[in-house]
Amino acid sequence: MPLSEVIMEFVVNRSLVKVIEQVIDEDGSIKDSASSELKKSRQQVQVLERKVQQLMESLIRIERSETSMLEVNNIDGRWCIRVDSGQKTSFKGLLLSSSGVGSTVEPLSAVPLNDELQQARGLVAKAEAEVLLTLTKKIQLDVDDIENILNSLVQLDVINARATYGLSFGGSNPHIFLPDRNSSSTAQSLTRNDNSNGPLPNNREWILHLPKAYHPLLLQSHRENSQKSKEDVATSVAALDKGQPQPVPVDFLVSNKTHVIVITGPNTGGKTICLKTVGLAAMMAKSGLYVLASESVQIPWFDCVFADIGDEQSLSQSLSTFSGHLKQISNIKLQSTRQSLVLLDEVGAGTNPLEGAALGMSLLESFAQDGCLLTIATTHHGELKTLKYSNEAFENACMEFDEVNLKPTYKVLWGIPGRSNAINIAERLRLPSVVIDTARKLYGSSSAEIDEVITDMEKLKQDYHKRLTEAQYYLIQSRRLHSSLLNTRRKITEHSTTLRLKKLRDVSDSAAMARSILHKNVRELAASAKKTSQHNKAIESSHVSTTNSLHTASDDKKPTITDRSPSDAKKFDKLSAGRFAVPKVGDTVHVSSLGKKVTILKVDSSKGEVEVQVES
Repeated sequence: MPLSEVIMEFVVNRSLVKVIEQVIDEDGSIKDSASSELKKSRQQVQVLERKVQQLMESLIRIERSETSMLEVNNIDGRWCIRVDSGQKTSFKGLLLSSSGVGSTVEPLSAVPLNDELQQARGLVAKAEAEVLLTLTKKIQLDVDDIENILNSLVQLDVINARATYGLSFGGSNPHIFLPDRNSSSTAQSLTRNDNSNGPLPNNREWILHLPKAYHPLLLQSHRENSQKSKEDVATSVAALDKGQPQPVPVDFLVSNKTHVIVITGPNTGGKTICLKTVGLAAMMAKSGLYVLASESVQIPWFDCVFADIGDEQSLSQSLSTFSGHLKQISNIKLQSTRQSLVLLDEVGAGTNPLEGAALGMSLLESFAQDGCLLTIATTHHGELKTLKYSNEAFENACMEFDEVNLKPTYKVLWGIPGRSNAINIAERLRLPSVVIDTARKLYGSSSAEIDEVITDMEKLKQDYHKRLTEAQYYLIQSRRLHSSLLNTRRKITEHSTTLRLKKLRDVSDSAAMARSILHKNVRELAASAKKTSQHNKAIESSHVSTTNSLHTASDDKKPTITDRSPSDAKKFDKLSAGRFAVPKVGDTVHVSSLGKKVTILKVDSSKGEVEVQVES
């Protein structure tokens, strides 16, 4: 979006562009159509040039037989003949400028033409100047807009150059922790207050993470050397056999709790390169450049980067090495803010070791208390290594040293102090053995014991990193196996679900088939029962008709209850209630009206009917 805003701010005067295109050609020359005078003058020049050319060609044709070689040239606007001959040459109608081999002659008849040609060319130059003057007056009306466009184009060109650099060398897009402008503590930290000696505010969250970061110049030098080896065919085989040494990247991981880092280690071990790599990474991130690191970079916003690196000796100012460093550090203390990055190389060096160590400890504690956001210092003083154990704002780091080959590895080891290894390096550089032995004796057993402790710590650190790498490897393997197990479990679950669904479908199909068979059997039984019921009803109806006829005959012979007197009816009811009970199926009773015994077949109390069978 910022680039879009820059481009959208362009104000282009289309009419001015059209005027310029009408006057200036694509190659930057003025067009003939710019003015009528210019066009007329140029045509006149072309006519005169053709005349001179024709004159020269005619002279060459006439005198060709008398010369070995002739060449026609236009020298400073004057047409001349170049004669290559071993003899003195003269031509009729020619003015000889010099004699001998390579003489230059000029035809007398061409002199007026040359003068006229020079005049015509002067008119052309005058007409071009008038055209440019007119165009300049028109451009001056929009000079402000043109200047703004030019500045914007320069800005875009710089951005393009940064992007091209990032794409060329790789690198990663840095994540920058910006200061919280709304926070009062952070706002105060951006302005140095000499009277404020309080601790750093703890509410600023930031992290400095430079994974496998390279120094730009080392990487560029390596690339140039590799390219040169490939281009040099004669030495390419030897160069490939030898191989170009790869630059060693550095790893930095600093949290917001750490404000001072003390880096120790041997000479030529890479301490200063570490300082410069961090400083350049901070400046590149602020400048909109990709940081040369293998992974994503996280870096806080530093308002300024101050560095005291190298020899500040000055004979003109009567400054020794030690005085130069102190003056530089004093200026840094005055100008730095709580958002600054300070890089100090060989702090406390150049004077008595005890006094230098005391001064270095005081300076670093001052930077940690009320100084900068982050201070990184290199040193050979062992006393500065102990600050970590008394102040949590300090952190130790050292440059790894290969004790077997007596060579630095240029890798940063965090959390442990390093050793200078000066005696070992002197031995590697073939200093006399007598000197080396004496130095070891003078160094003392106590110092040797301290070095042994540091060596054990280095070995412990290396072993820790080795085991950590193995643990990470096994963790990756376990995660892979866990993922495989989860995948297998998912497949087993899916398979069991599929089998269960299949069984349910089979049971459902079997149940449906059983229900269909049962329904069929029930329908058949119902139809059979219906037929039996109809047959029984027919038999019952025949029996009922017979019973009814019997009752009718008896009723005709005997008087009804209504014909009797009330006393007789009452007497009959009592006798009936006392003498008779409700018959049951299967009982044998005597029917007085028939004078015969009958068997009870069916009793219907609701209707007061009894179905009987007359015994024969």
